Amino acid sequence: QVQLVESGGGLVQAGGSLRLSCAASGRTFSSYTIGWFRQNPGKEREFVATISWSSDNTAYANSVKGRFTISRDNAKNTVYLQMNSLKPEDTAVYYCGLSYAYSTSHYVYTYWGQGTQVTVSS
Repeated sequence: QVQLVESGGGLVQAGGSLRLSCAASGRTFSSYTIGWFRQNPGKEREFVATISWSSDNTAYANSVKGRFTISRDNAKNTVYLQMNSLKPEDTAVYYCGLSYAYSTSHYVYTYWGQGTQVTVSS
């Protein structure tokens, strides 16, 4: 089994920054992609960013491009999401997911963390 644990969420003022972490453990087997998604109550899970195993491939939602940066440290089995210039509309529960295919679709991700709340005040 695979476990994903997110951390780093919190309350921040608009314009501020947060760094989220996603630590993977367990039987991760071969190389995997990690994606960050976010969700608000009553809404579908929304793609934020994703990174391939080698970090050669990354993708971002248009709404966060230029403000968020995804990176990974495979030695630590950890993926990071640096979020700068945060806006109130970035408020959501942020989830990381693990997939064995590189994709921006949440349907492809097999394992999920429990989520971490990010709240941006205006």
